[in-house]
Amino acid sequence: MRYYFLAFVLLLFSCKKEKSESDNVSQKVIVIQPLGGFKVKQAKKVFAEIKALNPNVVLRTDISFPENSFYKPRNRYRADSIIKHLKNNIGKDSVIVGLSNYDISTTYKGIKDWGVMGLGYVPGKSCVVSDFRLSAKTKNQQFYKLVLHELGHTEGLPHCSVKTCLMRDAEGGNPLDQEKAFCQSCKSFLKGKGWQLI
Repeated sequence: MRYYFLAFVLLLFSCKKEKSESDNVSQKVIVIQPLGGFKVKQAKKVFAEIKALNPNVVLRTDISFPENSFYKPRNRYRADSIIKHLKNNIGKDSVIVGLSNYDISTTYKGIKDWGVMGLGYVPGKSCVVSDFRLSAKTKNQQFYKLVLHELGHTEGLPHCSVKTCLMRDAEGGNPLDQEKAFCQSCKSFLKGKGWQLI
């Protein structure tokens, strides 16, 4: 009888599902922050799409751009100033993404005011994206890819050399239509951070 009980206990433990590394990782809360009159419908769409990857997502009401972020000579907003401001407005286990319909820029390769589609700390707590430079035809799909790209940076992902990967470097252009999904390497990295990627 003792042997049957021992066999039953061993069978019970051997059938127990092993936890993967990502099961032990709690996802950060993703805070979506519309800026400067960002379109409400567009913000809600991003919220719904992100919620499919991470149920811990919050959509805030629209706020003005930080005062020091406007760059008058080019009539656009400084992405670096925006993300510095945003990172101070969230909790410890959160990351924030600012959404803009206006053009944004940063200093890059010696150019004081380089226009960008997005910017994020690698790794970090904040990023910002703008639809200003996106293709009118595929703006919605491109914008979501852009949000994922910058959130990938906040998790610690650098740019990727795979041309179809969402972490590809734009290099001053707009290759978003060629980007299909995270490559296997970037996907594995994000799954290790708790992302629910198929």
